[in-house]
Amino acid sequence: MSNLLFSLNVTVPIFLVILLGYFIRRIGVVSDSFIDVANKYVFQIALPVMLFKDIAMTDTLSHVKVSFVMFCTLTTVVMFMLVWFASILFIKDKSLVGAFAQASSRGSAAILGVAFVENICGNAGMAPLMIVAAVPFFNILSVIILIFSAELAEGEGSVDKHGAVKKSLKGIATNPIILSILAGILFSLTGLDMPAIPARTINYVAQTATPLALIAIGGGFKAKEAMTRLKPAVVASMVKLVVLPGVFLPVAALFGFDKSEMAAILVMLAAPTTISCYIMAKNMKNDSVLTSNVILITTIVSSLTLTMWVFILRSFGLV
Repeated sequence: MSNLLFSLNVTVPIFLVILLGYFIRRIGVVSDSFIDVANKYVFQIALPVMLFKDIAMTDTLSHVKVSFVMFCTLTTVVMFMLVWFASILFIKDKSLVGAFAQASSRGSAAILGVAFVENICGNAGMAPLMIVAAVPFFNILSVIILIFSAELAEGEGSVDKHGAVKKSLKGIATNPIILSILAGILFSLTGLDMPAIPARTINYVAQTATPLALIAIGGGFKAKEAMTRLKPAVVASMVKLVVLPGVFLPVAALFGFDKSEMAAILVMLAAPTTISCYIMAKNMKNDSVLTSNVILITTIVSSLTLTMWVFILRSFGLV
């Protein structure tokens, strides 16, 4: 029961802020132009600053367990690639491929991770190390998938493959998400402490990312468009919350990871789709309607599925 209440405490406020965004757009407090500007601001400024902060202010060199780090990294790459290739094979509408693959694979590990592991284990345990090992790859792989998917879908049938690849590589090299991750890793590896004034300034900007993104999701929500993406959204949500944890948690158990590590891996695999998926899909010419649908569904349903996975892992003495 405590796990269900915890999950509800995490997911319900997210849903309510999305609902607020929808309501204030409907009554005219904010306009479509505000939603567009908010999306651009979060993608180009707030989200990169948040990612830089999360990585730069984490000590990547202490408490490193190589097997755990390698598992988180390799699992992230494998699950992203599997879902992407399956999407290319089975989704007829290629304009949905990038959004489907990202939303099915990328959970809110950084936002939810530490809090959820603390609730299960009594302390943060290995969650910060999981975030360092997996979350940069969440973002890097998402950028790669979204850029290539958008380029290939745009010119399907007559696309210049060489030109598309060249344009995609340029987009990856100049993407603010990638650049912020690299900057965060480099700063973290220096071992320096962030001075108080820039640290607080960065924190203020980073704190605007999530609420603005949620309001933008709600404000940009259109029921008629959402219904046209309902079936792929339900499938993507099942992949995110049930299929991927069902495949990779038994593999993690075979490696004999301790309870704190298993709890962190659970969050990495089974957390609801992260809000930043919408911002990236919207700004990188992928299907933001499908993405917002998956965020809403996984946010609501994850309170039950996460509790289910915790119950299963506890039954086997794994958490």
